[in-house]
Amino acid sequence: MVLEDHAVAVDGDSIVEVLPVAEAAAKYAPRERVPLAEHVLIPGLVNAHTHNPMTLMRGLADDLPLMTWLQQHIWPVEGKVIGVDFVRAGVELAIAEMLRGGTTCCSELYFFPDVQAAAYKGHGFRAVAGLPIVEFPTAWAGSRDEYFERALAVHDAWRGDALISTAFAPHAPYTVADASFERIRTLSDQLDIPVHLHLMETAQEVEDSKREHGLRPLQRLQKLGLVNDRLIAVHMTQVSDAEVTVCADAGVSVVHCPESNLKLASGFCPAEKLRRAGVNVALGTDGCASNNDLDMFGELRTAALLAKGVANDAAAFDAAFVLRAATLNGARAIGCGDKIGSIETGKRADLTAVHMDEVETQPLYNVVSQLVYAVSRRQVSDVWINGQRKLDAGVLVDFDLAGVLDKARRWGERIASIR
Repeated sequence: MVLEDHAVAVDGDSIVEVLPVAEAAAKYAPRERVPLAEHVLIPGLVNAHTHNPMTLMRGLADDLPLMTWLQQHIWPVEGKVIGVDFVRAGVELAIAEMLRGGTTCCSELYFFPDVQAAAYKGHGFRAVAGLPIVEFPTAWAGSRDEYFERALAVHDAWRGDALISTAFAPHAPYTVADASFERIRTLSDQLDIPVHLHLMETAQEVEDSKREHGLRPLQRLQKLGLVNDRLIAVHMTQVSDAEVTVCADAGVSVVHCPESNLKLASGFCPAEKLRRAGVNVALGTDGCASNNDLDMFGELRTAALLAKGVANDAAAFDAAFVLRAATLNGARAIGCGDKIGSIETGKRADLTAVHMDEVETQPLYNVVSQLVYAVSRRQVSDVWINGQRKLDAGVLVDFDLAGVLDKARRWGERIASIR
């Protein structure tokens, strides 16, 4: 729904009312009034799958297939640099990029979730800190038991926080054993938190699973009791028609990462089939090492265009739906649909203003179509999270951008020297 000449009344962290401008002027005496002529105000964008510390690996290994990229380039470098300082610097760089592009919430899948959570909280950014589980030792944990112990400690530390929530984040079926998945299922049920993982990203993953387990990856998770309304399945480029129905019936959320999948030549998520079946489809950028940006407006356009080509249907993944995928659907996927994702009374004031009086977006016949097919993230002018302004006329508020960029450059020099 597009409302013209309306105001959003905010008190503290929440939206009090949405009403015509004239009525708002008569009803309220605000402490601050923000006129946004020639703008559209939308819910803050939700990046439902990312690895934001990997902003420091942007452009490190391009034009390679997934497993070559991951095993021969990304993992070896991570093994040499990953740690508290690396994760903090990468997250801070990502926060700056996301805010300047209108994103107000993200769902993470990376190591050191405690450091991530503290960085997001420190900048007043909304995030879901993924609690990583894999079967091999890393700088974060050395054994299965330690992964779970540390995961539960992070969950307990942030339980009930206004901005930070948690989800279990087993990397993928090919890096997590049945015993760990069973433990995750039990804890997810007990704590009522999502399970966020890469699933059926490549054809090779499916073939390997059939050979090793006698089951396709989704079938294996279904057998283990994980296919339910808390599952956030990322990528899903190899999902069959029967599995689309399984996801719809179980309430699974699918996060579509079109640009990363295209760049790694992983395949095409049948996003329109999922939408038609009633699956909650959200959008994510994936990490900067495989995208190479956190531009959700770019992702909107790519998702809409790709879905039309895959479905051979110009009406597929229409502009209104794809905008919903990047807002309310993303919020619902990560368990925050009651708080964010739409501009409604009682929801948190996570808002993004986009300046539409630009060469690239005039004339303006249809606001939603322009947001999806024509807007650049450079047109984002103002951003609020939890009622607090984070971007003011394109300038980050209370943010040491020079310091963040300096750290990023120094990390780049270090990584380049060890490759």
